[in-house]
Amino acid sequence: MVRNAAKQQHAPSLAPTPGKATILALGHAFPQQLVMQDYVVDGFMKNTNCDDPELKEKLTRLCKTTTVKTRYVVMSDEILKTYPELAQEGLPTMKQRLDISNAAVTQMATDASLSCIKSWGGDLSSITHLVYVSSSEARFPGGDLHLARALGLSPDVRRVMLAFTGCSGGVAGLRVAKALAESSPPGARVLLATSETTVVGFRPPSPDRPYDLVGVALFGDGAGAAVVGVDPAPGETPLFELHAAVQRFLPGTEKTIEGRLTEEGIKFQLGRELPHLIEAHVEDFCRKLMAERGGAAAGEEGGIEMGYEDMFWAVHPGGPAILTKMEGRLGLGGEKLRASRDALRDFGNASSNTIVYVLENMVEETRRRRKAKAAAAAAEEEDGDGDDCEWGMILAFGPGITFEGILARNLQVPGRARLN
Repeated sequence: MVRNAAKQQHAPSLAPTPGKATILALGHAFPQQLVMQDYVVDGFMKNTNCDDPELKEKLTRLCKTTTVKTRYVVMSDEILKTYPELAQEGLPTMKQRLDISNAAVTQMATDASLSCIKSWGGDLSSITHLVYVSSSEARFPGGDLHLARALGLSPDVRRVMLAFTGCSGGVAGLRVAKALAESSPPGARVLLATSETTVVGFRPPSPDRPYDLVGVALFGDGAGAAVVGVDPAPGETPLFELHAAVQRFLPGTEKTIEGRLTEEGIKFQLGRELPHLIEAHVEDFCRKLMAERGGAAAGEEGGIEMGYEDMFWAVHPGGPAILTKMEGRLGLGGEKLRASRDALRDFGNASSNTIVYVLENMVEETRRRRKAKAAAAAAEEEDGDGDDCEWGMILAFGPGITFEGILARNLQVPGRARLN
């Protein structure tokens, strides 16, 4: 490799494939309430008037094992003062929960969308389609219309809403946005927005529902957004190319991730077998995704075998056990899932939103590496920070159990250097 900065000129980012959907911008938003994991146990036990030492000990243990450090939540002392019944067992509170949640998710989705539009540099009038994802609301008309109105989108914008898709919803939304962008007339731009809050599932702890504590220790609130389109125009910066998308459900696993709307809110349950089921099926799913890639045999890149270590991995961090099981099954190095682990640490499992935060982390990692390489080249030094991978996987797992995956290209990876 030529290291002389005077003889080396770094090529620009990779060019997208004509007609393939690309992510042109990303954005996020959070509620104002920031929760430090170290204070979750005492705060939750106080807010729910619970003094059970066994439940407190179990929640303390869970809070440590989740690896979460900070989260954002809609729930606050002010809400509990206004609606004290939310912290009491057995009271019908669905109306109150939805009144809070419906307003909160629309506000967060609006803020995330505006942040994304600003990063994109385009105009809201150019948005032709809206894909809205949420498992935290229930109303007619749906949140897609409320978001379109809040943003001032054209009445002719074509809307799709994905409801109750859980943790797989963000990648499902990208899959739908990809299909819309690629099948629409030239110039179509799809806004994807995801928004979630745990208000609908907040309840006091009970020895009869030990799995509730997992949610208390793990889940967070927030919103994410992306602009998706084909054939980027001048001024647009494509981040990821969405090359192929696959969805699969595992028969007989519908009880593993289960939620039911009741008068007391959503009653949610996660089976202990979830990480093991994902571990058992993830490699076959990834092989199917790689087989969807055209222009080369499955698992090959320009005639060279492309292994899992040669790819980037943007994985929804459902929990640390899922990430660890994936690493072991696929033989991934410790740094491959860093963007996912960092998102889990900073925001918890924010359901459908979290994949946006993972992708944002990856964009930032790529920019940091490019800056470090440019500085090393200018100083005629070796750069040991590693290389970004062009091809990779965007994965999430949700109720069903449903696997959602997209074979993607990181278009911010520098092209091959040109020699003068």
